[in-house]
Amino acid sequence: MDYSRKISERLWNIPDKGEMESQRENTFIDDIVQKNHIQRTLLNNLDGITTAFDAGAGSGRFSILLAKQGIHVTHFDISQPMIDKAKELAAEAGVSDKINFVKRALEDLTDYSDNSFDLVMSFDSPISYTYPKQEKVIEELVRIGQKKIIISVNSRLGSLPYFANPVQKCQFILDEECNDSYVQWCLSNRENMFQEFSFNKDICEEMLEKGLIGNGKEEIDAYERGETPWAITYGFMPDELENILTRCGVSNIKLAGPGAFARTLPNEILKKIMSDSKQKEEFLEFCYKYDSNPYVCGMGKDNLLVFGDLLK
Repeated sequence: MDYSRKISERLWNIPDKGEMESQRENTFIDDIVQKNHIQRTLLNNLDGITTAFDAGAGSGRFSILLAKQGIHVTHFDISQPMIDKAKELAAEAGVSDKINFVKRALEDLTDYSDNSFDLVMSFDSPISYTYPKQEKVIEELVRIGQKKIIISVNSRLGSLPYFANPVQKCQFILDEECNDSYVQWCLSNRENMFQEFSFNKDICEEMLEKGLIGNGKEEIDAYERGETPWAITYGFMPDELENILTRCGVSNIKLAGPGAFARTLPNEILKKIMSDSKQKEEFLEFCYKYDSNPYVCGMGKDNLLVFGDLLK
């Protein structure tokens, strides 16, 4: 049984997923930083791009961005609630005619022929949720692309600090009074997470060695009990990801770690910066420059971003 796919289907088809994901930039500062970095990278790499494939496109944050640039986008996602929200937002933006919505799992791209799209992209780690098929998925994305590939995956090094800081997400809450259920869960469980935490060296070393967040078995057992666990997630090392793309024929590869700078600042400072439009603009500009340095790419906040040329 393909548990990664089945767990992802159950998780991402929760009815309110589309609405919740579309609001992330209003609730979490790390999402603001990450998505700003991705947006800058995309807009800097659109020369000669007329078609794009957005793999795991979610609520349409980047499909709509490209459609506004006149690019025809295939919005590909496993979640109907995500697609429904993306359709709503695309209509509001007046770009519905530029986007083709497809509901399907990322593990199966056989309907698409070689070199079908000028640009292939995938953000916020859907590739990492296809374990153990993550390398094959990358190979398939390269196959259907023609000019450029831009993807972000789960960062092994960037995710590891969560195992020593269970309240790290609280650092990035923008508005503690918002009605987002995850924000309220983080706040209400903060003290309990402090009290129950103890550092486990074995878990950290296993994650560092194998790259799995969780062990897979716990997620599978939870799924079989009818629960909705988090997706089985594979974290990539920077050199590992670069080597995979190189083997696939990708050239001019560059890596970045969105969130590497922001994660060094406390919540109070981050919120103060976000509340001032001039500071926010300058902060995001500096984050983009800092996080693009190859020496910090592995320590991005969860995500490891990579892009390169497909010379075909």
